[in-house]
Amino acid sequence: MGNRRYGQYCGVARALEIVGERWALLVVRDLLVGPRRFSELKRGLPRIPTNVLAARLKELEEAGVVRRRPVPRPGRGVQYELTEYGHELDEVVTALGRWGARELGEPDEQEVLTPDALVTALRVTFQPANARGLRGSYELRVGDAVVHARIADGRLEVAPGAFPDADLTIEAGPVLHGLFTGETTPAAAVQSGAVRLRGKKGLFPPFVACFRIGPPPAA
Repeated sequence: MGNRRYGQYCGVARALEIVGERWALLVVRDLLVGPRRFSELKRGLPRIPTNVLAARLKELEEAGVVRRRPVPRPGRGVQYELTEYGHELDEVVTALGRWGARELGEPDEQEVLTPDALVTALRVTFQPANARGLRGSYELRVGDAVVHARIADGRLEVAPGAFPDADLTIEAGPVLHGLFTGETTPAAAVQSGAVRLRGKKGLFPPFVACFRIGPPPAA
């Protein structure tokens, strides 16, 4: 744990003592995508100071949330992964991501979208009921972030990286948020040039329908 103590006999307070320090849940977010070396975590969180990342990992390891494991051969060194206890935070991160997405607008110049963050965004906004009967593979490019996804009968598999044999490649920018909120239609996004498609273009509207961001909170 970090230095924060609330003096409350409460599960919420105890959880915040474990993962409430700055950057801690973003480290967990990226490790939910998969094991990462220290350098990979640093690259995915470019604004975190190296000493702070080291401190968060140490605290999470001491709390039983994270563990170190040797990198599989032929690699060398160690990587960090979530324990079973750490993976229980998946529902927490999903709920927070879905809740926070409603507050997102257009990204400013200081904000980055990483592949792990894009993977998480797709996971937390996925609507299984809207994906029933749909089958397709996709490569999604949003700025420098590239991920690939498969949707099959209400299930989503998504991971960082390209997929050259995808049924459909989607190149999009900030308009993706408007597509998922329903503020922009797939047809309008393509017609305006905000989205570029390559492959089976008919898969684009049903792909968009599989993801939904709720309306912003009332003022």
